[in-house]
Amino acid sequence: MSEERTIDLNEGKNELGKIEIAPEVIEVIAGLAASEVEGVHSLRGNFAAGVVERLGRKNHGKGVKVELGEQGVSVDLSVTLQYGVSVPEVAKDIQTNIEQALQTMTSIAIEAINIHVLGIHFEVPEEESH
Repeated sequence: MSEERTIDLNEGKNELGKIEIAPEVIEVIAGLAASEVEGVHSLRGNFAAGVVERLGRKNHGKGVKVELGEQGVSVDLSVTLQYGVSVPEVAKDIQTNIEQALQTMTSIAIEAINIHVLGIHFEVPEEESH
């Protein structure tokens, strides 16, 4: 029996009850926020995520790993960027966008947002038919 870990938003109970967020929700928010940044080609997931996506289900948390720490959550994001962009600038934009999205939507404490650039995508020009 594995205990599902959740993030407790109000450190206990309020007058109405407890509020908890599953790490998968954080993964989806971070994945969507990262994919909005110009220069990001794709997020990289594991083999299982690729199979699920090929079967028709969009996996918005792919390439995102969330760990619950003592100071807050740590987000690790694996991306492929477009050729020609400034890698440090795009990575910083990704961090900023994820931070803003998580603060706006969940108000959780963020310990770290780590960006792992795994590749560069080169646009292959389509051959013109004559």
